[in-house]
Amino acid sequence: MNEKVDAYIEGLKNWKQEAALLREILCATELEEDFKWSRPCYTHNGKNLVGIATLKAHCALNIFNGAALTDPNGLLMIPGEHSQSGRWMKFASVAEIKKKAPAIKAFIKEAIILELSGIQKEKPKATTLAMPVELETLFKKDTKLKKAFTALTPGRQRGYLIYFSGTKNTQTITNRIEKVVPKILCGKGLNDCTCGLSKRMPTCDGSHKFAKVK
Repeated sequence: MNEKVDAYIEGLKNWKQEAALLREILCATELEEDFKWSRPCYTHNGKNLVGIATLKAHCALNIFNGAALTDPNGLLMIPGEHSQSGRWMKFASVAEIKKKAPAIKAFIKEAIILELSGIQKEKPKATTLAMPVELETLFKKDTKLKKAFTALTPGRQRGYLIYFSGTKNTQTITNRIEKVVPKILCGKGLNDCTCGLSKRMPTCDGSHKFAKVK
């Protein structure tokens, strides 16, 4: 058991008992306990399979490849509108976790089997995101920007499109696009590090916020 997870659970103000019980269930499986992204994470053969999250309204089990698991009772939830592989099990009490413990263990067992076999079940196709009119208009004026955006990985392109489409206000969309143009031209994704200080490259981990101003 990881000491950082000990400290994490001890420091919780809410959902302490629920997180401790989820940890107990996970540690009884073949998974190895780790601490990543400031939260408990459970791996198998070095691959991240499950995480524990304590949010305002509930405690959750985050199964990173949950979309590939068999879920006849519909216990796994999609975290967000644009989520693809990840699935959550949300809990509001210790009693609920105890009741669903057999299902949790079954999901973990299947996740490990899939990881060991190397077989990947077909994932649901990602929803096609429309290109904002504001972005298309800018592309017509700036072919260099269009070329840079097209050269980004599909995941990075999708991240930007989700960000742009998060509002219906034309001016806000334009402002968001203008704000990230330098990142796009540098081949960076929306959440990629641009200062070089991140310890979780290429993702930004917020280290720039603590850098000393010279």
